[in-house]
Amino acid sequence: MSRPKSRILIADDQPDVLAALRLLLKGEGYETESADSPGAILAAVEERDFDAILMDLNYARDTTSGQEGLDLLARIQMLDGTVPVMVMTAWGSVELAVEAMRRGARDFIQKPWENARLLAILRNQIDLAQALRTSQRLEAENRLLRAEGRPVLIAEAPAMRPVLDLIARIGPSDANVLITGANGTGKGVVAQTLHAVSGRADRPLITVNTGGHAAAAALETGGAAAVRWVRNASFVEVVVEDEGPGLSSTANLFVPFFTTKPGGSGIGLVLSRHIAEAHGGSLTLQNRPAARGCEARLRLPR
Repeated sequence: MSRPKSRILIADDQPDVLAALRLLLKGEGYETESADSPGAILAAVEERDFDAILMDLNYARDTTSGQEGLDLLARIQMLDGTVPVMVMTAWGSVELAVEAMRRGARDFIQKPWENARLLAILRNQIDLAQALRTSQRLEAENRLLRAEGRPVLIAEAPAMRPVLDLIARIGPSDANVLITGANGTGKGVVAQTLHAVSGRADRPLITVNTGGHAAAAALETGGAAAVRWVRNASFVEVVVEDEGPGLSSTANLFVPFFTTKPGGSGIGLVLSRHIAEAHGGSLTLQNRPAARGCEARLRLPR
């Protein structure tokens, strides 16, 4: 059985450089995809898996500092911490190489490159990354086998294999994850499984049922609640709307131990906002401007 072709993302703002890399890598049996801007790089990494990334450090005209590429490294690491990134520049220095490696680059390639050296680095980094991913997947599976007191994710159908592989790949990372699906499809079990294979598995998993709170508020007065979500290139936003009585005041909503709910503790909203802000997001709650009820918005960066 032949080994699947490795998929490489090549990124540079110069068409001639992209063409040369495509020709070189095609001759070695690699599949390639091109990107010519930081935005295109991030979009490609968000949409597809790559075995390696060859990325220039400069994209703006007359820029030689490499700062654009250095900033990109951190964002790529957040999206996929296992993909090896090799950075390239014609304006290299020891200081720039050290900083790139510190931010997550696996190697530094000076332009114009030597074909033999570039190919050797690429092969080695792909092999190392595949070994790392295999190790993480096995460790994740072992954690699941050792899990006690948590729902077990049983998924033997072939259609679930990609889901399990995705959980094993992103579980050890610090990526924000939005799980969508109809009621009863197992979103909660997937969330607990992600926590079980993460680096925080020995710490509590805190759940906040914002949809449930909205539904309870609405049903008390015969209304309804709805949940929708908005996604674009920079953020994901979950919006919960209810048709309940609304808020008499929004002044102290996020003040600890302040509550207007009988039997409430006053820490649920405070804790929810703290969690959102810890992940670079936000949580807002207000009366709906053109309808009866409340609106909660949870926004997290992509």
